[in-house]
Amino acid sequence: MASDNIFSGLKVVDLASFIAGPGAAVILSDFGADVIKVEPPTGDTWRIGYKVPPQPRAKDNYPWHLNNRNKRGLALDLKSPEASQVLRRLVEWADVLIVNTPHPGREKLKLGYEDVSPWNPRLIYADVTGYGDNGPDAQLPGFDITAYWARSGLLSMTRDAGAPPTLPVAGSGDHSTAVSLYSAIVTALYRREKTGKGSYVTTSLLASGVWACAVYNQAALADANFYPLHDRANPPNATLNVYRAQDDIWFLIVLTPDKWSAFANGIGRPDLISDTRFADPAKQAANSVQLTAILDETFAAQPMAHWHDLFERGHLTFGVVHSPAEVAKDPQLKANDIVVPLEGAGGNLDFTVSSPLNIHGVAKVPARRAPELGEHNEEILQQLGFGPTEIEELHASGTIPNAQGHAA
Repeated sequence: MASDNIFSGLKVVDLASFIAGPGAAVILSDFGADVIKVEPPTGDTWRIGYKVPPQPRAKDNYPWHLNNRNKRGLALDLKSPEASQVLRRLVEWADVLIVNTPHPGREKLKLGYEDVSPWNPRLIYADVTGYGDNGPDAQLPGFDITAYWARSGLLSMTRDAGAPPTLPVAGSGDHSTAVSLYSAIVTALYRREKTGKGSYVTTSLLASGVWACAVYNQAALADANFYPLHDRANPPNATLNVYRAQDDIWFLIVLTPDKWSAFANGIGRPDLISDTRFADPAKQAANSVQLTAILDETFAAQPMAHWHDLFERGHLTFGVVHSPAEVAKDPQLKANDIVVPLEGAGGNLDFTVSSPLNIHGVAKVPARRAPELGEHNEEILQQLGFGPTEIEELHASGTIPNAQGHAA
């Protein structure tokens, strides 16, 4: 594996909060970028996210390390009059600046692209918003559950008939949007290689959510006729449905028509092949209630291990519904570096989820704990060219608070 990562030497300033923006910076850091995490003196609110229900309870700050590993920490009060000199040097130093401050607040802080781009014409200014830069709702605050899930159409579709919309997994929309923002940054870096010019790139939770739900949203644009919400007992397609084994384990089957005979023989129901009610996909759809009832009874007769082996032998597509606790023990994750060791976090935080991108022949940077608030203040200020007296003045004014941790 190459010892030099793809983004070695790339300098990133992460001014964003919560997940989507910092998540994009994490992907860059996984491939060797030098990322400075800038927080207000009170810290990024995501530092206490793991204490807010319904997030899983733990003694260890697992989400903070997930979204801010491999970064150096700088605490900076952007509202301080003296902050502009620090911000300017950060921008001059950086290749990439990531922001998600709402635009009205950004204007007050003079943190907009027009404010900072004159300091560094090669800067990639990466902006993530809730609902986009334009339109009547451009200024609305947005979280992934509101902008990505609810507004995009996803939340209305991911439920069964008769059930109300429910809460999706926290951060799922943010992490998807992080990949979108990372892609925009990398596209702009490629453009800079060709032209020498910086760029202003952006994405939104709404855009990423609409893209995730694009098959159905495109159907709506085409004025398609939608099936009713999924009803497991009366599905449009009984061979694309959820079933329960004898030991109460749920699983999905996804069959293409050419696999029907192999499936029926495999589950010990060859009679289904000659049953005229199920002779072709159209008849299976017309009689999906009856077919679902037959499959329910069949699958309930054996434990999941039986069906797992049978489906594997028959090369039939299926998926066992795993809980996060089961996912954490899945050997497939470590075998593919989806979960990797995490250095220095302590407690029970021995592993972390890696970013979902890999380049064969290039090793990612070993995952290292996220910084304490302002942990690398002195180191970063010195690197930016501030002298001892200037640093003392920044501390005295409160522009740079005293660090709460020490670099390890």
